[in-house]
Amino acid sequence: MPPVSNLKIAVICSSNMNRSMEAHAFLAKKGFIVNSFGTGDKVKLPGTALDKPNIYEFGTTYEEIYTDLMTKDKSFYTQNGLLHMLDRNKRIKPCPERFQQSKEKFDIIVTCEERVYDQVLEYMENREQTDNASVHVINIDIQDNHEEATLGAFLISDMCVMMAKSEDLDNDIDELLHNYETKCQRPILHCVLFY
Repeated sequence: MPPVSNLKIAVICSSNMNRSMEAHAFLAKKGFIVNSFGTGDKVKLPGTALDKPNIYEFGTTYEEIYTDLMTKDKSFYTQNGLLHMLDRNKRIKPCPERFQQSKEKFDIIVTCEERVYDQVLEYMENREQTDNASVHVINIDIQDNHEEATLGAFLISDMCVMMAKSEDLDNDIDELLHNYETKCQRPILHCVLFY
């Protein structure tokens, strides 16, 4: 099946676990060329106590994390949905990836929270420019829980479908995002950066 659009899309949250992966799954099902990333220093997942998160290096496979949590407390991590989430993730790709380590280029980068948006901007502005290809960086705030991740994936998917229909995205994007912001009732941040 050919992609619905030639747009290369990246979806980014902090740990490449919940919000970015849910959106990644939605967009892939719709036929988009998509990848997902995290911007944090480490992959962090809630633990059995607030002050005891589970921390992993980027590149640790979803399978290894799943096995680790199963060993630690199967019923707890089943109840809070982490095992289900990891099961979904490992069907999409092998492991969480850190955006700052990627060499890929995208047409659209969608971040799921303002702090992540700022980290993407900082990284992009401080790296060496290569070919001046433009990228639209867009933020739509999504809380980091399973329900919001699902809703956020719908919102990101709708927004990408709308952008894919544009014949001149660079020209149309401000108006498209303004209309979409009104429709979804969430503030949207947008800027254009260059590779």
